[in-house]
Amino acid sequence: MTPALKFLAFDTSTDMMSVALSQGDQTWHHHGAGGANASAQLIPTVKALLLQANLQLSDLTALVVGQGPGSFTGLRTACAVAQGLALGANLKVIPVDSLKAVAEDARQTLVAEQTSQDWHVASVMDARMGEVYVGVYAWHAAASQWSSVQPLQVGPPEAMAAQLSRMNLPNLVLAGNGFEVYKDRFPMQEFNASGTPRCVTAEPHALALLRMAPVLWTTQQAVAPEWVQPLYIRDKVAQTTAERDAIKLAKASTTASTCTTRSPQA
Repeated sequence: MTPALKFLAFDTSTDMMSVALSQGDQTWHHHGAGGANASAQLIPTVKALLLQANLQLSDLTALVVGQGPGSFTGLRTACAVAQGLALGANLKVIPVDSLKAVAEDARQTLVAEQTSQDWHVASVMDARMGEVYVGVYAWHAAASQWSSVQPLQVGPPEAMAAQLSRMNLPNLVLAGNGFEVYKDRFPMQEFNASGTPRCVTAEPHALALLRMAPVLWTTQQAVAPEWVQPLYIRDKVAQTTAERDAIKLAKASTTASTCTTRSPQA
C-alpha cells in the first residue's frame, strides 16, 4: 500500500496566519490573527497541530509555504520558518505564490455552487500604498490543476482593472479583497464589453495550499530549503523615514501648484 502523503502548509502574507496539516484525507488547521504576532505564534501553532495529528516533522512528505506577494514581514517570517523546519527535518519545500492560493480558495466557493468547469480567476489583493496585487490563473478541470496566465502584477486599481478587461478572459472570476478595499477605484464598468465578472471574497488559506500540494509534489515543484525566498513583486520593499517625508513634500508641492492660478499679464 502506498503511504499517505503528509503536508504542513502555512501562509502569513496577510494580517491572518493560516496553518494546516494533512495526512491523506485528514486535515487539521488553524486560521486566526497574524500580522505582527505571526513571528511569535507560527512555530507554536505548527507544534500544536503536529501534536493533534500525532505526527513528527520528520514524518511529513514536504512543507508548503505561501511565498507572497504580501506583507513584507509576514513573507520573511513564513520563508524563514519554512527553511528552518525543513533543514532540521531534512524535508523539501513547495513554495506557492499566495495569489494562487487565493484563486484556489475562491474555486472552493465556485465548486460548492456549480458543476466543475474551467475558470479564469484573477486574484486581486490589497497591496497597501494605494495599489493592488494581481495574479491571473486558469483552472483546468480535466487535469485538476492551475496554470498562470500572466506574470504577477502590482499597480493602481484603475490600471489593473483596465488591464484585466483588455484580456477579455472567458468565465472570469475576481477573487480576493482588493476590489472591495478599493471599490471606488476598481471600476467594474471596465468589464462591460466582456460582461461583469463574478466577485468572490477569498484569501490565501493554508487549506488551499494543501489542496494544491499533491499535484505540485508529483510534478516535482518541491525545492531544497535554501531556495525558498519571499516573492515581493515590488522592486523596493520599504522606504526610509526621509524618503517618506520627501514623497509627502512632493505631493504637497504638486497639489499647491495645481490649485494656484496666475492672473494674466496686463
